[in-house]
Amino acid sequence: MKAVIWTNYGPPDVLQLKEVEKPTPKDNEVLIKIHATTVETGDCELRQYKMHNKIVYPMRLYFGLFKPTRVKILGQQLAGEVESVGQNVTEFKQGDLVFAPIMSFGTYAEYICLSSTQAIAIKPANMSDEEAAAVSVGGLNALHFLKKANIQPAQKILIYGTSGTIGTFAVQLAKNFGAQVTGVCSPSKTELVKSLGADAIIDYTNDDFVKNGHFDGKPYDIIFDTIGKGPFSASLNSLKRNGIYLLANPTVSQMLRGLWHSITTRKKVMFEFAGYKSEDLNVLKELIEAGKLKTVIDRSYPLEQIVEAHRYVEQGHKKGNVIVTV
Repeated sequence: MKAVIWTNYGPPDVLQLKEVEKPTPKDNEVLIKIHATTVETGDCELRQYKMHNKIVYPMRLYFGLFKPTRVKILGQQLAGEVESVGQNVTEFKQGDLVFAPIMSFGTYAEYICLSSTQAIAIKPANMSDEEAAAVSVGGLNALHFLKKANIQPAQKILIYGTSGTIGTFAVQLAKNFGAQVTGVCSPSKTELVKSLGADAIIDYTNDDFVKNGHFDGKPYDIIFDTIGKGPFSASLNSLKRNGIYLLANPTVSQMLRGLWHSITTRKKVMFEFAGYKSEDLNVLKELIEAGKLKTVIDRSYPLEQIVEAHRYVEQGHKKGNVIVTV
């Protein structure tokens, strides 16, 4: 089968399309023929190991000190078709159209084997492969954090990074929960964020998003930084006394400061890995099929152009998701 092999740490050119052995499913696994996947900012950060103060060194020990050895194929989510199943698999059958997030990477390829008990769901009937491939990582992370904050109707939430993989879903899900949403983005992405349901937009290039653009001048119940680039202290100061600050991609400094503030004040800073669950994936599927949730696709590349796709994503200007068709 064809697969994009991660040969070294560095620029997009370290990704090389090669022929590798097609996997065979174990007794508890499904073999999925991948139709579409995505290129995430996290894929680019990992590929070049520019992870802006995140926990780099332990991760590098895991992936490989001098070059990647444990993981050779990147890619974090997919839409595809079950080609065969192991003898103990009862959850899926040959021909099922599915979508899934992949914690161990591996979707830049024609095939992948996954345990049938991990987060896999039947693809929404009203979505194409390209649309479904872009759901799970952003959707599950957004759902996880909003549920963690116990978001309630009429609460005021500010979402930073509203045009990204997580942010586009966070806006829609927050609106489905009945919240009043303020989105923070650049002028070129204002119309997109409005189309997702945001009640107010703040242009971070001209406005102080923690002071301006709110509905009634009162503090926020929740601030959700989906990309880890919001001002930490100013965000905390813009929360209500019992407000919640959600960090989807925190730096080490933010995590340490967040722990201290959660202990010493009534405001809570929440950050944790969003464990992927089939039940949450099916929640997203139901919302999609009810017409309450959609994916945002910036552009699409064939697998053979994965290097170009990475070059585009690492520029930092994508709107929603960049798709790779396999």
